[in-house]
Amino acid sequence: MPISRGDAVALARALIQIDSRNPTLAPDSPGEGDCARTLASVLDDWGFSVQLMESVPGRPNVVARLGPRDSPALMLNGHLDVVGVEGMVHEPFSAEVRGNRIYSRGSADMKGGVAAMCAAAVRGTDANSARQILVAAVVDEEYESLGMRALLADGIRADAAIITEPTRLAICPAHRGFVWLDVAITGRAAHGSRYDIGIDAITHAGLLLAELEKLERTRESGLRHRLLGRGSLHASKIQGGVGMSTYPEACNLAIERRTLPGESVERVLEEITDACATVRSQHPQFDARVTLNTAQLPSDVPVDSPIVTRLRRALEREELPVKIEGLSAWTDAALLNEAGIPTICFGPGDIALAHAAEEFVPIEEIDLATRVLTRVVREWCDETASTS
Repeated sequence: MPISRGDAVALARALIQIDSRNPTLAPDSPGEGDCARTLASVLDDWGFSVQLMESVPGRPNVVARLGPRDSPALMLNGHLDVVGVEGMVHEPFSAEVRGNRIYSRGSADMKGGVAAMCAAAVRGTDANSARQILVAAVVDEEYESLGMRALLADGIRADAAIITEPTRLAICPAHRGFVWLDVAITGRAAHGSRYDIGIDAITHAGLLLAELEKLERTRESGLRHRLLGRGSLHASKIQGGVGMSTYPEACNLAIERRTLPGESVERVLEEITDACATVRSQHPQFDARVTLNTAQLPSDVPVDSPIVTRLRRALEREELPVKIEGLSAWTDAALLNEAGIPTICFGPGDIALAHAAEEFVPIEEIDLATRVLTRVVREWCDETASTS
Protein backbone atom coordinates (compact mmCIF):
# COMPACT_ATOMS: atom_id res chain seq x y z
CA MET A 1 0.00 0.00 0.00
CA PRO A 2 1.41 3.44 -0.92
CA ILE A 3 2.54 5.61 2.00
CA SER A 4 1.36 9.21 1.90
CA ARG A 5 4.14 11.70 1.25
CA GLY A 6 5.67 12.78 4.55
CA ASP A 7 3.73 10.31 6.74
CA ALA A 8 6.40 9.40 9.28
CA VAL A 9 4.30 7.04 11.40
CA ALA A 10 3.09 5.00 8.44
CA LEU A 11 6.62 4.74 7.10
CA ALA A 12 7.92 3.73 10.53
CA ARG A 13 5.38 0.91 10.81
CA ALA A 14 6.13 -0.29 7.26
CA LEU A 15 9.88 -0.46 7.96
CA ILE A 16 9.44 -2.01 11.41
CA GLN A 17 7.39 -4.86 9.97
CA ILE A 18 10.33 -5.94 7.79
CA ASP A 19 12.79 -8.37 9.39
CA SER A 20 16.15 -6.65 8.92
CA ARG A 21 18.18 -8.40 11.60
CA ASN A 22 21.89 -8.03 11.03
CA PRO A 23 22.91 -11.32 9.37
CA THR A 24 26.21 -11.42 11.23
CA LEU A 25 24.37 -11.31 14.56
CA ALA A 26 21.46 -13.50 13.42
CA PRO A 27 22.62 -15.94 10.73
CA ASP A 28 19.03 -17.08 10.00
CA SER A 29 17.94 -13.55 9.08
CA PRO A 30 17.38 -12.12 5.58
CA GLY A 31 19.51 -9.05 6.31
CA GLU A 32 18.70 -5.45 5.44
CA GLY A 33 18.03 -5.86 1.70
CA ASP A 34 14.20 -5.96 1.77
CA CYS A 35 14.06 -3.02 4.16
CA ALA A 36 16.46 -0.98 2.00
CA ARG A 37 14.50 -1.68 -1.18
CA THR A 38 11.20 -0.78 0.50
CA LEU A 39 12.60 2.51 1.79
CA ALA A 40 14.14 3.30 -1.60
CA SER A 41 10.79 2.71 -3.31
CA VAL A 42 8.94 4.98 -0.86
CA LEU A 43 11.51 7.75 -1.21
CA ASP A 44 11.36 7.48 -4.99
CA ASP A 45 7.57 7.89 -4.78
CA TRP A 46 8.09 10.92 -2.54
CA GLY A 47 10.26 12.63 -5.16
CA PHE A 48 13.80 11.89 -4.01
CA SER A 49 16.63 11.05 -6.37
CA VAL A 50 17.47 7.59 -4.98
CA GLN A 51 20.44 5.24 -5.22
CA LEU A 52 20.86 1.75 -3.81
CA MET A 53 24.61 1.45 -3.22
CA GLU A 54 25.52 -2.20 -2.72
CA SER A 55 29.08 -1.85 -1.45
CA VAL A 56 28.37 -4.78 0.90
CA PRO A 57 27.07 -7.72 -1.23
CA GLY A 58 23.33 -8.19 -0.76
CA ARG A 59 23.13 -5.40 1.82
CA PRO A 60 22.60 -2.04 0.05
CA ASN A 61 22.80 1.42 1.57
CA VAL A 62 20.03 3.83 0.57
CA VAL A 63 21.21 7.29 -0.53
CA ALA A 64 18.47 9.76 -1.46
CA ARG A 65 18.72 13.45 -2.31
CA LEU A 66 16.51 16.51 -2.57
CA GLY A 67 17.69 19.91 -3.77
CA PRO A 68 20.57 21.02 -6.00
CA ARG A 69 23.15 18.22 -6.26
CA ASP A 70 26.24 20.45 -6.07
CA SER A 71 25.03 22.64 -3.20
CA PRO A 72 25.95 22.38 0.50
CA ALA A 73 24.41 19.20 1.94
CA LEU A 74 22.85 18.36 5.28
CA MET A 75 22.88 14.60 5.88
CA LEU A 76 20.08 12.91 7.79
CA ASN A 77 21.35 9.47 8.68
CA GLY A 78 20.19 6.24 10.28
CA HIS A 79 20.74 2.50 10.15
CA LEU A 80 18.39 -0.20 8.90
CA ASP A 81 19.79 -3.24 10.69
CA VAL A 82 18.41 -4.47 13.99
CA VAL A 83 19.70 -6.99 16.53
CA GLY A 84 18.29 -10.44 17.33
CA VAL A 85 14.89 -11.12 18.85
CA GLU A 86 15.64 -13.87 21.37
CA GLY A 87 13.76 -13.40 24.65
CA MET A 88 11.41 -10.69 23.39
CA VAL A 89 8.11 -10.50 25.27
CA HIS A 90 6.04 -9.38 22.26
CA GLU A 91 5.92 -10.17 18.55
CA PRO A 92 9.19 -8.92 17.09
CA PHE A 93 7.99 -7.53 13.75
CA SER A 94 4.26 -6.84 14.11
CA ALA A 95 4.56 -3.04 14.60
CA GLU A 96 1.62 -3.38 16.98
CA VAL A 97 0.24 -0.07 18.28
CA ARG A 98 -0.68 -0.07 21.97
CA GLY A 99 -1.19 3.00 24.12
CA ASN A 100 0.25 5.39 21.51
CA ARG A 101 3.39 3.27 21.21
CA ILE A 102 4.70 1.09 18.38
CA TYR A 103 6.07 -2.18 19.72
CA SER A 104 8.63 -4.23 17.76
CA ARG A 105 12.32 -4.88 17.36
CA GLY A 106 13.85 -1.84 15.71
CA SER A 107 11.00 0.51 16.67
CA ALA A 108 13.24 2.62 18.92
CA ASP A 109 16.57 1.53 17.45
CA MET A 110 16.00 3.08 15.05
CA LYS A 111 13.31 2.83 12.39
CA GLY A 112 11.16 5.43 14.13
CA GLY A 113 14.06 7.84 13.70
CA VAL A 114 14.67 6.82 10.08
CA ALA A 115 11.01 7.48 9.26
CA ALA A 116 11.07 10.86 11.01
CA MET A 117 14.13 12.06 9.11
CA CYS A 118 12.72 10.98 5.75
CA ALA A 119 9.38 12.68 6.40
CA ALA A 120 11.14 15.83 7.61
CA ALA A 121 13.24 15.96 4.44
CA VAL A 122 10.19 16.07 2.15
CA ARG A 123 8.21 18.40 4.42
CA GLY A 124 11.07 20.88 4.71
CA THR A 125 12.12 21.17 1.06
CA ASP A 126 10.43 22.57 -2.01
CA ALA A 127 11.24 23.35 -5.63
CA ASN A 128 13.00 26.55 -4.61
CA SER A 129 15.35 24.97 -2.08
CA ALA A 130 18.81 26.41 -2.47
CA ARG A 131 20.62 23.63 -0.63
CA GLN A 132 20.69 19.88 -0.62
CA ILE A 133 19.25 17.36 1.82
CA LEU A 134 20.94 13.97 1.73
CA VAL A 135 19.17 11.03 3.38
CA ALA A 136 21.43 8.04 4.05
CA ALA A 137 20.13 4.78 5.53
CA VAL A 138 22.99 2.37 6.09
CA VAL A 139 23.53 -1.29 6.97
CA ASP A 140 25.54 -3.07 9.64
CA GLU A 141 25.75 -0.34 12.28
CA GLU A 142 25.02 -2.96 14.93
CA TYR A 143 28.20 -4.92 14.18
CA GLU A 144 31.09 -3.43 12.21
CA SER A 145 29.55 -0.32 10.60
CA LEU A 146 30.35 -1.73 7.17
CA GLY A 147 27.57 0.38 5.68
CA MET A 148 28.88 3.70 6.96
CA ARG A 149 32.45 2.78 6.08
CA ALA A 150 31.32 1.90 2.55
CA LEU A 151 29.31 5.12 2.29
CA LEU A 152 32.38 7.19 3.12
CA ALA A 153 34.60 5.07 0.86
CA ASP A 154 32.13 5.75 -1.98
CA GLY A 155 32.79 9.47 -1.54
CA ILE A 156 29.49 10.49 0.05
CA ARG A 157 30.07 13.71 1.97
CA ALA A 158 28.03 16.45 3.66
CA ASP A 159 28.63 19.72 5.44
CA ALA A 160 26.88 18.55 8.62
CA ALA A 161 24.85 15.55 9.75
CA ILE A 162 22.17 14.47 12.20
CA ILE A 163 21.80 10.80 13.08
CA THR A 164 18.29 10.05 14.33
CA GLU A 165 19.33 7.51 16.99
CA PRO A 166 16.94 7.31 19.96
CA THR A 167 17.79 10.19 22.31
CA ARG A 168 14.32 10.96 23.79
CA LEU A 169 14.48 14.18 21.72
CA ALA A 170 17.65 15.34 23.47
CA ILE A 171 20.49 16.82 21.44
CA CYS A 172 23.46 14.49 21.85
CA PRO A 173 26.72 15.99 20.54
CA ALA A 174 29.01 13.39 22.16
CA HIS A 175 29.35 9.72 22.98
CA ARG A 176 32.10 7.44 24.24
CA GLY A 177 34.28 5.20 22.12
CA PHE A 178 35.31 1.69 23.01
CA VAL A 179 38.34 -0.58 22.95
CA TRP A 180 38.06 -4.38 23.11
CA LEU A 181 41.10 -6.18 24.48
CA ASP A 182 42.01 -9.84 24.95
CA VAL A 183 44.32 -10.94 27.77
CA ALA A 184 45.81 -14.45 27.53
CA ILE A 185 47.15 -15.62 30.90
CA THR A 186 49.46 -18.61 30.96
CA GLY A 187 49.91 -20.95 33.90
CA ARG A 188 51.30 -24.51 34.17
CA ALA A 189 49.12 -27.59 33.98
CA ALA A 190 49.56 -30.12 36.79
CA HIS A 191 47.62 -32.63 38.85
CA GLY A 192 45.44 -30.88 41.41
CA SER A 193 47.56 -32.33 44.22
CA ARG A 194 50.82 -30.86 42.86
CA TYR A 195 50.78 -27.33 44.23
CA ASP A 196 54.55 -27.45 44.05
CA ILE A 197 54.62 -27.42 40.25
CA GLY A 198 51.15 -26.21 39.16
CA ILE A 199 50.53 -22.55 38.27
CA ASP A 200 46.86 -21.53 38.40
CA ALA A 201 46.09 -19.29 35.42
CA ILE A 202 42.56 -18.61 36.67
CA THR A 203 43.75 -17.36 40.05
CA HIS A 204 46.26 -15.15 38.24
CA ALA A 205 43.39 -13.78 36.16
CA GLY A 206 41.69 -12.92 39.43
CA LEU A 207 44.76 -11.02 40.59
CA LEU A 208 44.69 -8.98 37.40
CA LEU A 209 40.97 -8.30 37.77
CA ALA A 210 41.56 -7.05 41.31
CA GLU A 211 44.24 -4.69 40.01
CA LEU A 212 41.92 -3.43 37.28
CA GLU A 213 39.19 -2.84 39.87
CA LYS A 214 41.61 -0.62 41.79
CA LEU A 215 42.30 1.29 38.57
CA GLU A 216 38.57 1.68 37.97
CA ARG A 217 38.09 3.32 41.37
CA THR A 218 40.63 6.02 40.45
CA ARG A 219 38.47 7.19 37.52
CA GLU A 220 36.05 8.96 39.86
CA SER A 221 38.69 11.61 40.45
CA GLY A 222 40.30 11.39 37.01
CA LEU A 223 39.52 12.66 33.51
CA ARG A 224 35.90 13.68 32.95
CA HIS A 225 33.87 14.99 30.02
CA ARG A 226 31.24 17.71 30.44
CA LEU A 227 28.47 15.50 28.97
CA LEU A 228 29.81 11.97 29.30
CA GLY A 229 31.29 11.85 32.78
CA ARG A 230 34.16 9.39 33.11
CA GLY A 231 35.42 6.45 31.10
CA SER A 232 34.96 2.87 32.29
CA LEU A 233 36.28 -0.66 32.07
CA HIS A 234 34.68 -4.04 32.67
CA ALA A 235 35.55 -7.69 32.18
CA SER A 236 33.22 -8.99 29.47
CA LYS A 237 34.15 -12.68 29.29
CA ILE A 238 36.42 -15.17 31.05
CA GLN A 239 37.32 -18.69 30.00
CA GLY A 240 39.72 -21.23 31.48
CA GLY A 241 40.23 -24.64 33.03
CA VAL A 242 39.76 -28.22 31.84
CA GLY A 243 38.87 -30.25 34.91
CA MET A 244 38.39 -30.23 38.66
CA SER A 245 41.67 -31.97 39.44
CA THR A 246 43.88 -30.01 37.06
CA TYR A 247 45.73 -26.75 37.54
CA PRO A 248 44.57 -24.58 34.60
CA GLU A 249 47.38 -23.71 32.22
CA ALA A 250 45.42 -20.99 30.42
CA CYS A 251 42.79 -18.38 31.17
CA ASN A 252 41.50 -15.86 28.66
CA LEU A 253 39.92 -12.53 29.57
CA ALA A 254 37.97 -10.24 27.26
CA ILE A 255 37.87 -6.63 28.45
CA GLU A 256 35.91 -3.64 27.23
CA ARG A 257 37.13 -0.11 27.92
CA ARG A 258 34.75 2.77 27.14
CA THR A 259 36.79 5.83 26.22
CA LEU A 260 36.27 9.58 26.41
CA PRO A 261 37.14 12.06 23.66
CA GLY A 262 40.88 12.61 23.93
CA GLU A 263 41.67 9.11 25.23
CA SER A 264 43.73 7.04 22.80
CA VAL A 265 43.83 3.33 22.10
CA GLU A 266 47.52 3.42 22.94
CA ARG A 267 46.76 4.82 26.38
CA VAL A 268 44.21 2.07 27.03
CA LEU A 269 46.74 -0.61 26.07
CA GLU A 270 49.24 1.04 28.39
CA GLU A 271 46.74 0.92 31.27
CA ILE A 272 46.25 -2.83 30.93
CA THR A 273 49.92 -3.65 30.40
CA ASP A 274 50.81 -1.50 33.44
CA ALA A 275 48.27 -3.44 35.51
CA CYS A 276 49.86 -6.68 34.33
CA ALA A 277 53.30 -5.36 35.30
CA THR A 278 52.04 -4.49 38.79
CA VAL A 279 50.71 -8.01 39.30
CA ARG A 280 53.95 -9.51 37.98
CA SER A 281 56.00 -7.41 40.40
CA GLN A 282 54.17 -9.11 43.26
CA HIS A 283 53.78 -12.56 41.65
CA PRO A 284 56.80 -13.32 39.46
CA GLN A 285 55.13 -16.37 37.86
CA PHE A 286 52.34 -14.21 36.44
CA ASP A 287 52.48 -14.40 32.62
CA ALA A 288 50.02 -12.46 30.46
CA ARG A 289 49.83 -11.28 26.85
CA VAL A 290 47.58 -8.31 25.98
CA THR A 291 46.26 -7.92 22.43
CA LEU A 292 43.95 -5.40 20.79
CA ASN A 293 40.76 -6.90 19.38
CA THR A 294 39.00 -3.83 17.94
CA ALA A 295 38.41 -0.17 18.72
CA GLN A 296 36.04 2.64 17.76
CA LEU A 297 36.68 6.32 18.36
CA PRO A 298 34.54 8.54 20.61
CA SER A 299 32.47 11.34 19.06
CA ASP A 300 32.45 14.95 20.21
CA VAL A 301 30.99 18.12 18.67
CA PRO A 302 31.12 21.47 20.54
CA VAL A 303 27.79 22.39 22.14
CA ASP A 304 27.97 25.81 20.46
CA SER A 305 28.63 24.40 16.97
CA PRO A 306 26.34 25.50 14.10
CA ILE A 307 24.55 22.16 13.78
CA VAL A 308 23.75 22.09 17.52
CA THR A 309 22.57 25.71 17.32
CA ARG A 310 20.25 24.91 14.41
CA LEU A 311 18.68 22.02 16.28
CA ARG A 312 18.39 24.01 19.50
CA ARG A 313 16.64 26.82 17.61
CA ALA A 314 14.19 24.37 16.03
CA LEU A 315 13.28 22.89 19.41
CA GLU A 316 12.72 26.37 20.83
CA ARG A 317 10.46 27.35 17.94
CA GLU A 318 8.43 24.19 18.49
CA GLU A 319 8.21 25.22 22.18
CA LEU A 320 9.90 22.00 23.26
CA PRO A 321 12.49 21.66 26.03
CA VAL A 322 16.12 21.87 24.93
CA LYS A 323 18.12 19.04 26.50
CA ILE A 324 21.80 18.63 25.63
CA GLU A 325 23.17 15.31 26.83
CA GLY A 326 25.85 12.73 26.20
CA LEU A 327 24.69 9.52 24.52
CA SER A 328 25.59 6.32 26.34
CA ALA A 329 25.94 4.10 23.25
CA TRP A 330 28.42 4.21 20.37
CA THR A 331 27.08 5.32 16.96
CA ASP A 332 28.21 5.95 13.40
CA ALA A 333 28.55 9.64 14.36
CA ALA A 334 32.13 8.86 15.32
CA LEU A 335 32.96 7.77 11.77
CA LEU A 336 31.31 10.83 10.23
CA ASN A 337 33.11 13.17 12.60
CA GLU A 338 36.40 11.42 11.85
CA ALA A 339 35.69 12.12 8.16
CA GLY A 340 35.30 15.82 8.95
CA ILE A 341 31.49 15.97 8.95
CA PRO A 342 30.17 17.58 12.18
CA THR A 343 27.60 15.03 13.37
CA ILE A 344 25.21 14.90 16.31
CA CYS A 345 22.41 12.55 17.38
CA PHE A 346 18.75 13.46 17.87
CA GLY A 347 15.73 11.23 17.54
CA PRO A 348 12.61 9.60 18.98
CA GLY A 349 12.71 6.70 21.43
CA ASP A 350 14.86 5.71 24.36
CA ILE A 351 18.28 4.08 23.90
CA ALA A 352 17.59 2.12 27.09
CA LEU A 353 15.01 0.10 25.11
CA ALA A 354 17.44 -0.76 22.31
CA HIS A 355 18.15 -4.52 22.17
CA ALA A 356 15.73 -5.05 25.09
CA ALA A 357 13.11 -7.76 25.61
CA GLU A 358 10.46 -5.05 25.26
CA GLU A 359 11.11 -2.37 22.65
CA PHE A 360 8.79 0.44 21.63
CA VAL A 361 8.80 4.00 20.34
CA PRO A 362 6.18 6.60 21.33
CA ILE A 363 4.21 7.79 18.31
CA GLU A 364 4.18 11.31 19.76
CA GLU A 365 7.99 11.37 19.73
CA ILE A 366 8.07 10.36 16.06
CA ASP A 367 5.71 13.25 15.30
CA LEU A 368 7.68 15.73 17.41
CA ALA A 369 11.02 14.64 15.93
CA THR A 370 9.55 15.07 12.46
CA ARG A 371 8.35 18.59 13.27
CA VAL A 372 11.71 19.65 14.74
CA LEU A 373 13.76 18.16 11.91
CA THR A 374 11.42 19.75 9.35
CA ARG A 375 12.33 23.15 10.79
CA VAL A 376 16.04 22.28 10.59
CA VAL A 377 15.67 21.15 6.98
CA ARG A 378 13.64 24.22 6.00
CA GLU A 379 16.23 26.56 7.50
CA TRP A 380 19.08 24.65 5.86
CA CYS A 381 17.45 24.89 2.45
CA ASP A 382 16.98 28.64 2.75
CA GLU A 383 20.08 30.23 1.30
CA THR A 384 19.52 33.31 3.50
CA ALA A 385 19.99 31.17 6.63
CA SER A 386 23.22 31.29 8.59
CA THR A 387 26.10 29.23 7.26
CA SER A 388 26.64 25.65 8.37
